[in-house]
Amino acid sequence: MLNILSIIIGIVALLLAIPSAIPFLGWGNWIVLPIAIVGAGLGALSRSNQGRNFCLVVIVIAAIRLSLGGGIL
Repeated sequence: MLNILSIIIGIVALLLAIPSAIPFLGWGNWIVLPIAIVGAGLGALSRSNQGRNFCLVVIVIAAIRLSLGGGIL
């Protein structure tokens, strides 16, 4: 159950991260990171690793985008 919840949270975070890749909307990644971290935490509590790994991928994507934009843009 926690794995499914983690995957759903990861999908929500990914859907929020997609528009954040547009210039001047990169601040949205600051919203995506905590959501994905909560999803990764829930995925770590489950028996399966799929939800946790998916949220970790979303975290990496958001972090790379933040580093490319200097953390603000």
